[in-house]
Amino acid sequence: MPRCAIAGIEATMAETAHAFPRHSHDRFGVGVIVSGGHKSASGRGPVEARANDAIMVNPGEVHDGSPLDERGRVWRMLYFEPPMLAGAATELSGAAAREIELTQPVVHDPLLKRLFERLFAVAVLAPSVPDDLAREHVLLELLAHLLSAHATRHAQALPSHSVGPIARAKARIDDDPAAPLTLADLADEAGMSRFQLLRGFAHQVGLPPHAYRMQRRVVSARQLIARGASLADAALAAGFADQSHMTRAFVRLLGVTPANYAAAMR
Repeated sequence: MPRCAIAGIEATMAETAHAFPRHSHDRFGVGVIVSGGHKSASGRGPVEARANDAIMVNPGEVHDGSPLDERGRVWRMLYFEPPMLAGAATELSGAAAREIELTQPVVHDPLLKRLFERLFAVAVLAPSVPDDLAREHVLLELLAHLLSAHATRHAQALPSHSVGPIARAKARIDDDPAAPLTLADLADEAGMSRFQLLRGFAHQVGLPPHAYRMQRRVVSARQLIARGASLADAALAAGFADQSHMTRAFVRLLGVTPANYAAAMR
């Protein structure tokens, strides 16, 4: 995982045949398949991507990912903090956008690919070059094209279940992923039986409660490591049994070890 020279963006470079389980990210992801092929279940159904295709994912969008064949695939990704896209949308239109959605999990767009490669080059491959103006220029070009061609913007929040019983159970996990919650605890929070909670949570969130909590623990550990916490301290604070437990979850969901992630953040 390489260092990115632009605040609010995280980069990954992967060459792998690893199959990623169902998960979601807390940021917008935009990338390019460099070689090989990739298939995934996205928020818009099953999709396949091949060399030179762009791939995109929204925050909270549950998806998985596996190679098309045993040769695996190579890709590069940039993950953008949501306020970065919201701010760009406001600058472009002059109106605040409360919700932004990238509409195409896979697209063959030569211009988007070129802009992505230029941004990756100045922000990741040559981060020591002291040319913030060039990086900002390419970043704004990429965001402008992304928002105009591959996104929808909403002045009002998208329909949600923000005050429903499942949302209350989900918020209980979000508030403290490290907490040793039981299904009974979450069911009590939602005001339903454990069986109703299991079915409703998986249907609405896209993951069962235990898988969602594990994902949130990985996110928590990632954030702690990025802020300089030791691996052992991050594992403990995020709710893992030990550092080895954190490492297994990290690799399974992110495809990189915590140690490699920490090295990239230093």
